[in-house]
Amino acid sequence: MARSVWKGPFVGGNLLKKSETARASGRNDVIRTWSRRSTILPQFVGLTFGVYNGHKFIPVLVTENMVGHKFGEFSPTRQYSGHTADRKGKRE
Repeated sequence: MARSVWKGPFVGGNLLKKSETARASGRNDVIRTWSRRSTILPQFVGLTFGVYNGHKFIPVLVTENMVGHKFGEFSPTRQYSGHTADRKGKRE
């Protein structure tokens, strides 16, 4: 179910602070975040976020097309290794 419009998008408060300081400093450092549920805002465009997937931080460079999406959409948590039946066919 979608979030109510009157509530606005959810963004972690610490994420807003970190993005403001990164933009003010002018350096292009990776902002590490564990908040996969946070929505990408227009002021995040051009910044690089390291989104945690449970194992490591995946660098995500935010573009204009990503605004409105969640950070978790760009950091997959599962690694697909293929079907086991396909491996048997390739060996022979």
